[in-house]
Amino acid sequence: MQQFITGGQTLKELEAELFWMLQKTYGEMLQQVLEWLDEELAKQRDKKRYYLKDKRTVQIQTLFGEVEVRRNYYLDREKGVYTCLLDAFLGFDGAKGVSPLLEETAMELAVTGPSYRQAAEALEKMVGYAVMSHETIRQLILQATVDKHRPMERTQQVLFVEADGLYVKRQRSRRKGKEEKILAVHQGWKVNGKRVSLVGKRHYVHDTNEPVWEGLETFLIEEYGYDPTRDWVVINGDGAAWITACREYFGERAFFQLDRFHVAREIRECLKDHPRYRTIQKKLALFDEKGLLTELHSAVGTLGEEKKEKQLEGLIQRIESMP
Repeated sequence: MQQFITGGQTLKELEAELFWMLQKTYGEMLQQVLEWLDEELAKQRDKKRYYLKDKRTVQIQTLFGEVEVRRNYYLDREKGVYTCLLDAFLGFDGAKGVSPLLEETAMELAVTGPSYRQAAEALEKMVGYAVMSHETIRQLILQATVDKHRPMERTQQVLFVEADGLYVKRQRSRRKGKEEKILAVHQGWKVNGKRVSLVGKRHYVHDTNEPVWEGLETFLIEEYGYDPTRDWVVINGDGAAWITACREYFGERAFFQLDRFHVAREIRECLKDHPRYRTIQKKLALFDEKGLLTELHSAVGTLGEEKKEKQLEGLIQRIESMP
């Protein structure tokens, strides 16, 4: 392979060194401009209102690398709070330490690319260092205003997710079995006479090291054009901790419901010989949650087996804490 060599360096090495030098030079220029602006604001401020307390240093992550700026820190006598006039003038949140342009670049990479992880990797290659994690970029997207996202030429969609774990034994192996996390996704259902079929059904089997809901979100983006700022996700599953964690991951854009199949199975296991069993079944079939809980509470202490009593108490707790 031919190499362009100057002083023993390849062209690639020279490009990398030049990029670093330019990045450092522009970073220093940005620092000087910001500190000059801060001094100008200090001269022009209302001195009766803004009392200069001291100087504070902030590290700002920018497209030119990390820039350290010392700026004036004031007491706003009118509002009774401390502030930096430079931050307010630039529309910059000094506590976050990330420049607005860098944030917008990260979001642009995320909404035009396949995943948040790849956006974080592309940003790292662009600026030369790991400036932002994929989860930070995801949170920026969720908190941003609509005009920063891709044009919305389609209507809002609701995606339905059925989540469950399947324990798989390993034959002829000393390794223990493993629970495979399997999620079925669809866009709703349509009725054809007496038959009901799911629309746009896909299956996601989680087989990576990333968190399961992060993996599913990437799958939804790729398969359904899912937009986390606009679309809704309805998740159905049992009370397993990994399934109910979807509420923390998706936040207000998701709704979790306790799977009725598992509820019905536990009711049968606990109460199939109970005199109120048929009544309890009817309450479940009618989606009468209040009536169902009343019946279950009335059955506590009447089962005669400690194991079933504990199972019933756990079932009641799950229904009360999960819709």
